[in-house]
Parts: sequence; structure tokens; C-alpha cells
Amino acid sequence: MTRHPIPFLDLAGVTESLRDELDLAWKSVVAHGGFIGGPEVGEFEEQFADYCGTRHCVGVANGTDALELILAGLGVGPGDEVVVPANTFVATAEAVCATGARPRFVDVLPDTLEVDPDAVAAAIGPRTVAVMAVHLFGQMADVGRLAPLAARHGLALVEDAAQAHGARFGGRRAGSVGVAAAFSFYPGKNLGALGDAGAVVTDDPDLSARIRQLANHGRGGGGHHLHQVPGRNSRLDTLQAAVLSAKLLHLDRHNRHRSALMDRYLHHLPLDHRPLAQHRLAESVHHLAVVQVPDREATTRALDAAGIGWGIHYPVPCHLQPALAGFADGPLPVAEHAARHILSLPMSPTMTADQVDTVCAVLGQVTR
Repeated sequence: MTRHPIPFLDLAGVTESLRDELDLAWKSVVAHGGFIGGPEVGEFEEQFADYCGTRHCVGVANGTDALELILAGLGVGPGDEVVVPANTFVATAEAVCATGARPRFVDVLPDTLEVDPDAVAAAIGPRTVAVMAVHLFGQMADVGRLAPLAARHGLALVEDAAQAHGARFGGRRAGSVGVAAAFSFYPGKNLGALGDAGAVVTDDPDLSARIRQLANHGRGGGGHHLHQVPGRNSRLDTLQAAVLSAKLLHLDRHNRHRSALMDRYLHHLPLDHRPLAQHRLAESVHHLAVVQVPDREATTRALDAAGIGWGIHYPVPCHLQPALAGFADGPLPVAEHAARHILSLPMSPTMTADQVDTVCAVLGQVTR
């Protein structure tokens, strides 16, 4: 992996800063040997449910599985439609397709690039069963409008909270608004494992039990060797659960640091590098520092020359992906325009204010 003087995300630095706690977690699990279903799994599930303000948490193998298991647990299947914003990681739509349902793509708001509630309302039809509220870049979608909209139509509001660990809207944590929420603990997330991991949180005990059953080969109620329903293998392993418990203690502190870095970006970015807006009721955890730039090619060349890491989230909207093009109903101009101009700048709990200033200075040279 290429190391930049200013990395896009300093995973090695974050891990090193927590080395003693992570080493202890490793030694504890190795000592008792319960690598699958060890006590740390239940402990993390309880801690994370409490953190999100929900009653239940089910640890699973990754965030994509978490989304699919929620939909499967809700009974979503062939003939159903689920409303999905076009500006999201492909996993959101993949999870819908995996159930046999159809993703119904809608456009996003031009200022936040979050799903447009008016577009969601227009897309609801007789086959719609659920709405995906994707909390993108660290900011929750406008659940103040989406939740009552879903309730009026009798639809399940499912939160894709893969990028929003600790975010709030109207004082409520990500994961506590919809019928259930999916989290990814991919290493680069605000709360990241040392490998793949994910979780579902919900207040619904029956849904929690169904998801746990589906994720564990359909076992439930009859012992280890009886499989009540066709299931799958999607488990949070003990080592990752132990790591996540150790890192959860630092999540709010790391999120506050991200917010401070974003504030500094806002004060020093060139005027033609426009950051995304934040809803007045939203408290973002700034998973990504996304700006819209006039000339992305020139900007990325300058960042490369200065040894500054960058990313693009996402250069191809879901409805234009070859694998999903058959579900497109037509152009979605906001998402398509944004895809040509968005750029993700460095953001990490180890990043310094001086590094933000350096990034902004390089961006300033591009605009001259």
C-alpha cells in the first residue's frame, strides 16, 4: 500500500494509537479459544445496542449481510420494490437484489447529496414495501421527513448506517429511527474492525430473533443440529467483537476530532471547492470530507504531486452501474452531476490541523 505524507485515511496510525488495548483483546480471545460465538460477541452486541439507543443488536459478518438480513427478516422478496438513493455504495442495492426484490432508484438533494424525500414520495407505488434511508458520508438522511412518510404508507424504513456510527438527527442516534439499521465495521469506518464485520440494531425482538436465526444457518428453538428455516453463515467472530468493544470506547472522541477537522476545512477551503451542507437537525460524524470541485482531474493531479491521499465516493451512481442498469427508470440529474465533481479529502482521527491547512493550500493553488 502506498504511503502518503498526508494519507487519505491513516489506518496504521489509528491502530497504533490503540495498540495496548487491541493487544489485550487479542490475548484474551486467544487464551480462551472461543473464536466463534465467544463471550465477547454478546458483550459487544449489548454495548453497541446501548450506544445506538436500541434494544437489540445482532453481530454479522459484514455490512452488506446486515442489509440483506434485515430485508429477509422483514419478508421482502420477489415482486417487491425498495426505494434506494442512486448516490450510495452499491451494497445498498445489492442487498435488495439478493432478496429477489427490485431496487427503485431515486435522486438526491443537491446540497447534502442525501436521498431526496420528495423523490422518495414520488417513487412509492403499489409494490413498494420499504425505503432505504442511507446515512451518507457521516450525516443521517432527513429521517424527520422520511419516517412519517414511510409510516403513512405502511412501509418499513431501513437505515443504512454504514457510514454514520454515532451520528444524530434531532437528537436520535443513527440506528434508532427505522425498523432496523445496518452497520458496517469495515476497517475504514468510524468504528472499524481489523477485517470485515457488521451488525444489525433494532427495537423489534421478533425481527432480531429472525435475523439471528437466518444468520446462523437457520438454527433456532431446537438445538444446534436442527435448522428450522433455510439460513446462511453470517457471524461476527469473537476476535472482531473484542476489537470493536475496545475501539467503541474511543468512538465519540474520534468523532469529535473529525468534526474539528471538518470545521477547519470549512474555514480554509477555496471558495470554488464547495463542501456539502449539513441539515440543521443533523450532527454529522464526518466519515468522509466530501467537496464538489470544478475540475477534479486538475485537483487530483495537484494532490498526487503533493503526496496527499484522496478518494471519490462515488464516481458512478448505482443506476448507471452495468450490473444495475436494468433497474434504472431514467436519468437522475443531481446524482449524475455530483458524480462528476465530488472528491473526498483526507479525514482521519490522527490527522492534524496543520495537515488540513496543507491540503487546503494545495487546493488553493489549483484555483489560481
